[in-house]
Amino acid sequence: MSHLDPTAVPPLAAQIPGRARGSAETPLSILDLATVGQGYTPSQALAATTELARKAEEWGYHRFWVAEHHGMPGVASSAPAVLLAHLAAATRTIRLGSGGVMLPNHAPLVIAEQFGTLHALHPGRIDLGLGRAPGTDPATARALRRGVLDETAEEFPQQLSELTRFLDADFPAGHPYQRLRAVPGEASVPGGGRPPVWLLGSSGFSAQLAGRLGLPFAFAHHFSAGNTVPALDLYRESFRPSAVLSEPYTLIGVGAVAADTAEQARRLAGSGALAMLRLRRGVPGLVPTPEEAETHPYTAPEREFVDAWLANVVLGEPEQVRVGLNDLRKRTGADELMITSNIHGHEARHRSYQLIAQAYGLLG
Repeated sequence: MSHLDPTAVPPLAAQIPGRARGSAETPLSILDLATVGQGYTPSQALAATTELARKAEEWGYHRFWVAEHHGMPGVASSAPAVLLAHLAAATRTIRLGSGGVMLPNHAPLVIAEQFGTLHALHPGRIDLGLGRAPGTDPATARALRRGVLDETAEEFPQQLSELTRFLDADFPAGHPYQRLRAVPGEASVPGGGRPPVWLLGSSGFSAQLAGRLGLPFAFAHHFSAGNTVPALDLYRESFRPSAVLSEPYTLIGVGAVAADTAEQARRLAGSGALAMLRLRRGVPGLVPTPEEAETHPYTAPEREFVDAWLANVVLGEPEQVRVGLNDLRKRTGADELMITSNIHGHEARHRSYQLIAQAYGLLG
């Protein structure tokens, strides 16, 4: 079936799966950052991400999301809409989306037009995940927004409402934007509809807002593990049924690395831990090699940070990772897991995802 076939567009609620899918206990997806490792170029990283999306589709992953980051040499996914258009043209069936687009960085109309275009080109395959953080440092955020940095948390719901009204073409009478249309929009897309909107978060704010609006919620467990259960509980407690969802739906991002041995997996994961340490210190760079991570002269506080970071990564042999992912799902009650492997080397990263798919039962 062509990805442009209007009959391929399911109702919005049907685009969010139930708990069970095939032989896996819960849907498994991928979050990719087009990681740029030491010795690689952004062009090579983007090519590797494209190949990974093709393989993820072949291996049976449910979604493939990319995330907006700016000013980070080790991340090449600064323009999600552009990258998603390329990935969608290179794949046929896998759902693609933003995990996420940082709403404060953009005018809502621009996002509506970009994702309306993606949906028109690839109906029923696009997710619009939104975050309220800038995804970068203050100077870069200022450059992105031309000096407008006075948004408050209270303004995010207003921005979100404006975006969804552009997507749905339903501004009320008398609104300044009543006559404006996001084109391509609902009326110009074969089969109608629009991309499902997800809220992303690493704290309780977006969890509560997603619940009140009846939207699916994705939580960044991979870098805010201590807040995962409280945030998901708050989302479920706040949830109100909507036209999108009749009951809560939660996805959590999970750091995961699989290799032939547990020792190899931990060695690979060490490069991502060092990259995160440098980011937290305000000196982001290319993802270091495992050798560099092993020989880095860590101070005691740095070693403590790295050990704590690795403790929240599900890593090891494939069966160990499968057990770890299932344990995490049971502990959190998440409806879907989205794994991310921020490690050096495209071959090692792809191999990790393949091993996890095999152990998790996605390949049958």
